[in-house]
Amino acid sequence: MAKQSDAELMQILGVDRKTLDRFRHIQTQTIKQAKQTKSRFKKIKVIGISGSARTDSDMAKEKSNSEALLEISLSACKKMGAEIEMISLRDYKIEHCKACYSTVNTQCHHPCSCYPQGTPLADDMTNTLYDKVIGADAIIFATPVNNFKISTLLAAFIDRCISLDGSLAPADPNDPKNKELNIKHMKYIEMTADQKVPGSGLYRRFLGKTAGIIVTGHEEGASMVISQLFMTLNHFGMVFPPFSNMYAMANVCKSTNEDKPQVLSDCYKEEAELLARNVMTMAKQQKKGSEWVYDYRAN
Repeated sequence: MAKQSDAELMQILGVDRKTLDRFRHIQTQTIKQAKQTKSRFKKIKVIGISGSARTDSDMAKEKSNSEALLEISLSACKKMGAEIEMISLRDYKIEHCKACYSTVNTQCHHPCSCYPQGTPLADDMTNTLYDKVIGADAIIFATPVNNFKISTLLAAFIDRCISLDGSLAPADPNDPKNKELNIKHMKYIEMTADQKVPGSGLYRRFLGKTAGIIVTGHEEGASMVISQLFMTLNHFGMVFPPFSNMYAMANVCKSTNEDKPQVLSDCYKEEAELLARNVMTMAKQQKKGSEWVYDYRAN
């Protein structure tokens, strides 16, 4: 924690006693959050995030291939004792990220202050999805290949997850985008964060959660999609067991209407089940209390 006295901190940061107390209150509450996270329920909770826009009741007139494999994987997790939940992003309203983090780390908040929770400006990300992510031990992401990248729905979700990756409560709840104050708050964190005390600095809420990735496509792009997701999720703090990603591809020489029998063949169904076994193995190990480290002063 801070080596400087309160008087020294107030002078260095250029803040009054009330503001310093607010910085310290946020730090104390975040430390409590970190402790609560370590004492989760014993039963493993696995959620599946489906980034597909396809459904047989809408324009595509056909169910999603990637979501079908995700369902198989989640069902396998359930058979191994997990509590499961499927989240189809097409059923949720997710607004775009406004990139506040790029101004200063503490300009981005949790919950997201661009779409304040419980207000008319809120979307399903702040009202619902953040809590579902925080409550999960493992997350399996499924997406089609859209133009050699992850789907638009999943991209919006991942972008908004920045609120879970280190963000804190606003220094001024009545003026959360006060840039000058948020810069001072960040300076306070840099000066006081203690590497021995989780939550004393920026708090990564994905830390230690197990990840799995399922990708389907007609031709090329699976490796780029997996690589993109892997780097992002790994830097969020997620843990990847061996063989926790899979891709099911069709054939460019055939029409897309012939994809489904190939992509949902027994070969790929078995891969989805094996992926689930590896995800569950790692999630069980994580329950034992693995300690992962990062620089609490920055992300």
